[in-house]
Amino acid sequence: MRKMTVAEAIREALRLEMKRDERVFIMGEDVGKFGGCFGVTQGLYEEFGPERVKDTPISETAIIGSAVGAAATGMRPVPEIMFCDFLTVPMDQLVNQAAKMRYMFGGKAKIPMTVRVPVGAGMSAAAQHSQCLEAWFIHVPGLKVVMPSTPADHAGLLISSIRDDNPVMFFEHKMLYGVEGEVPDEIEPIPLGKADIKREGEDVTVIATSMMVYKSLEAAKELEKDGISIEVVDPRTLFPLDKETIFESVKKTNRVVIVHEAVKRGGVGAEIAAQIADEMFDYLDAPIKRVAALNVPIPFSPPLEKYVVPDVKDIINAVKSIAR
Repeated sequence: MRKMTVAEAIREALRLEMKRDERVFIMGEDVGKFGGCFGVTQGLYEEFGPERVKDTPISETAIIGSAVGAAATGMRPVPEIMFCDFLTVPMDQLVNQAAKMRYMFGGKAKIPMTVRVPVGAGMSAAAQHSQCLEAWFIHVPGLKVVMPSTPADHAGLLISSIRDDNPVMFFEHKMLYGVEGEVPDEIEPIPLGKADIKREGEDVTVIATSMMVYKSLEAAKELEKDGISIEVVDPRTLFPLDKETIFESVKKTNRVVIVHEAVKRGGVGAEIAAQIADEMFDYLDAPIKRVAALNVPIPFSPPLEKYVVPDVKDIINAVKSIAR
């Protein structure tokens, strides 16, 4: 094992896939000489050149539209949308074109494109640069949705996403880019649709995504002092969703808290809660609790931003409300 940050792990996965398959290329605003808005693609332009690390105009419609065309004609593009919020611009290309083409052409067309998208609050970037919109895309048949937490998960899942013959939305929390963790010396693909138990426990299952995995692990340490043992399950991919791992954890603990940074209303937590209630109701000994952002735009003000986004205390309170 070696130590890498999330940004370094993503960069290494991109490098490995670009070396392995000449059809893989990167495109987006400032991904080339500048190295990306968050420095993730640094050095790749110098290594692979402008044909495979393409700086684009400031047009998300052009970026995704070009990626769809490239994917449909045999390439494996990895477009980057600089902020998750800007996914509102190329929604037609994503939802009505990329997601539908394989189905509408009877399986003859493949759309192997991986859309890298920084998400999340934490840097006072305000309402138009801080959202988590992953729930929009799990609603769309034809799209796969990935949301890792650790450096190793980012690397392994990105490799699998690039190799997949379907369009994949790959959500990266911008406040995790500098987080360090162990990554295998030989990075292997991590299958899409396989959750990971980040911490085993007995009393409450906490299903957490992205940055909230770290906050849930911190909450687990605090709850342990009160004799409460929580199991932290990271779905890693939101579609396909690993219901088997989640359900097995629910069978063990009989209590569930779901944590995500996106606003609570219509969030992925609602879908997971519905599936648990629908198929695992007899195993539940308490109501399913959701911990998520308040249903407001993310404020610019640091104190207000901190108030809106879930924190460790919110997770602890939710767990205690249903713990034995």
